[in-house]
Amino acid sequence: MFGNMGEMMKKVQKMQAQMEESQKKLESIDVEGGSGGGLIKITANGKGTIKGVKIDPTLLDPQEVEVLEDLLVAALLDTQTKVEEKAAEEMGKVTGGLKLPGGMKLPF
Repeated sequence: MFGNMGEMMKKVQKMQAQMEESQKKLESIDVEGGSGGGLIKITANGKGTIKGVKIDPTLLDPQEVEVLEDLLVAALLDTQTKVEEKAAEEMGKVTGGLKLPGGMKLPF
């Protein structure tokens, strides 16, 4: 019985090491989202930290501030979605595609 427990602990430790490696990898991955057909582009790492914003100069019209604001929100949401997809893809490699309950983040 304890032999199985020892084997299970080794597997858990291996999975933890793989998760830590995946978390480090996510920091080095760039994800790009955008809106307005490429008029706004936002770059973030795989952990969601925003690294850069590019705004096409044609959007810098003082009369169209609301349009710019809406496009920025849309670009941020697009980037966030892509970051979450990339993170899920990386973590899926560790968990073997195991789906975790909603709201549960790795590592635990």
